[in-house]
Amino acid sequence: MSRTSNGKSHATSAKTSRGLHPQSSQETLGNYACALIRKQYQALIKQEKRVLADCDPEGLHDMRVASRRLRTALQVFERAVDLPKAASGKRLQAIAKVLGNLRDLDVQLADLNNEYLPLLPVAEQRSLAEVVQALQQERRKAFAATADVLGRSRYRDLKEAYDTWLHQPRYTTLADLPLMLVLPDLLNPLLSALLLHPAWLIPLNQAAELSETLHDLRKLCKHVRYQAEFFINFYGPEFQAWVQEIRIIQEALGQLQDVQVLQELLAEHLPKSVKLPKFHRLIQTRQNTALQAWEVLRPKYLLPDFRQQLRQQLLNCQAPGT
Repeated sequence: MSRTSNGKSHATSAKTSRGLHPQSSQETLGNYACALIRKQYQALIKQEKRVLADCDPEGLHDMRVASRRLRTALQVFERAVDLPKAASGKRLQAIAKVLGNLRDLDVQLADLNNEYLPLLPVAEQRSLAEVVQALQQERRKAFAATADVLGRSRYRDLKEAYDTWLHQPRYTTLADLPLMLVLPDLLNPLLSALLLHPAWLIPLNQAAELSETLHDLRKLCKHVRYQAEFFINFYGPEFQAWVQEIRIIQEALGQLQDVQVLQELLAEHLPKSVKLPKFHRLIQTRQNTALQAWEVLRPKYLLPDFRQQLRQQLLNCQAPGT
């Protein structure tokens, strides 16, 4: 491995991905970063044809998740890798945004068609048909925007940049450090951001009024979960259970966000004179279920002992098989 004059370094031969299981306790930060970035990038481009074929919504979901995981990986390893500008997190964010817009419409349509409409009387179904048609029209526009972005030269440049970097990765001097030496330091900043989020102070009776703060916590929970999952093989059952708990919190907050978006759609596309009593009861039930899940877990994250336990867990890492 040779150094550049600015302290950067580059690999003299191609790296091969070893997944997320280091072969020894001396695995370097750079090698692990390369393997993880490779894994997430390959997961991203694997879904291109499925997304453009627009026949399987899971392809879109998988590509969106892969774009978010790859962006999280870049944030985690930004001090160790030297990526070209065309492969930056900002470029990925632009792709994730159009994928997210399309995916959100798919979720809303699926909820209406599968979770609500079958339970409603015919009169309410007919009233909601206008909302469904409006969403379908928005979805056609969102798909056209997604196809346009995936066909642009900027996206091709991004893929070329990753292919080139993965063939001959470039690192900073930090990449030579043993992964086990710095692993807690990689996880600590995001845990701090999670524990310092103001949403933990929002009780059940204020959740509806402070939905934007809760939505921001939901997005942070995704980043925390993705990052923790990158290193889950280095920790024991308690850490794995905590990652699952973060998923539960994320899903509960996601349900609250979905309900709010649905209510906004109704206000936008239906006259105020339209009455949907059963539909509103179903929405309220779903919202209450999510709020109860939030209230069960929220106080726990304000307990000093639990916070200290989470901090201590990050220090108790060990290489798999040791």
